[in-house]
Amino acid sequence: MKATSDQAVLDIQNLSIEFPIYQGAVRAVNGVSVHIARGEVVGIVGESGSAKSVTAMMAMRLLPEGRFNVTGGSVTLLGCDVVAAHEKDMLAIRGRDVCMVFQEPLTALNPTQRIERQMLEVIRLHRACSKQEARALAIRLLGDMRIADPEQVLQRYPFELSGGMRQRILIALAFSCDPKIIIADEPTTALDVTVQRQVLQLMRAKARDLGTAILFISHDLALVSQFCDRVYVMYAGSVVEDGPTAAVLGAPLHPYTRALLQALPECAKPGELLQSIPGTVPNLSQPLNGCSFAPRCTQAKPQCSDKPPLQTVTNYHRTACWFAKETP
Repeated sequence: MKATSDQAVLDIQNLSIEFPIYQGAVRAVNGVSVHIARGEVVGIVGESGSAKSVTAMMAMRLLPEGRFNVTGGSVTLLGCDVVAAHEKDMLAIRGRDVCMVFQEPLTALNPTQRIERQMLEVIRLHRACSKQEARALAIRLLGDMRIADPEQVLQRYPFELSGGMRQRILIALAFSCDPKIIIADEPTTALDVTVQRQVLQLMRAKARDLGTAILFISHDLALVSQFCDRVYVMYAGSVVEDGPTAAVLGAPLHPYTRALLQALPECAKPGELLQSIPGTVPNLSQPLNGCSFAPRCTQAKPQCSDKPPLQTVTNYHRTACWFAKETP
């Protein structure tokens, strides 16, 4: 079910963002709306360059100050107007109420400090507790992430640990202050398939216990199908389809979503070449006319020269395609 504005821990409405360049601007985000309710796990999928990460970074206002312009829309995080908020207010929210798990834990963790120092610094920054209490919490959180001998791990440096171990530590850090929402940007890309599933299962179980919402950014449709309650499909800075995960990935309505699914390795027969989507993502420094996917769409028609609205087709399943109700 789609979260309404009063239910949402994160409510993005018609957000548009551009990045100034030498001549003009890159219109990276174009009218994006995303809603996440308490305890929901919501995915955003799409090719590189579709503005998944930019949208997620704006939710915490982590984009470089002075290097972007919000040209329309709003972002409300736990009742706070993110676009208008003072940086001091955002600092109070980040880490305590909202956390981000980044793609590469080796760069997210400080290589010159032991894990204990890094975890205790975060915990004591956002919780009123002693060093002993913070250390006990760190050990418990590492145990929750199924890390054997957490006391020994606290004494290690990040480079002494495996990728899967480092990512579990980042997730433990994210949960250290009982956040209302965690933004996970490609958190398992660098991990092998078995470890990916284990890490995501631990993250979801912990989130369920605390009632924490998760915004999960990924290009891996298989992971999204197993992990997310709802999913948004983004293309060229816009949402082209959204709804319950089972509906969007099980019966996709937009040609772009179908093309992504057909490009999965499991869709190819042995000996056949993998399918790919012809062409490239459009240049967002140039005005987009009509459907942004039309130049790459095998089903494009003259009407696609007009931009289709994002409209409900069945229940909570929406898509931006003039011919969504037609059988492909």
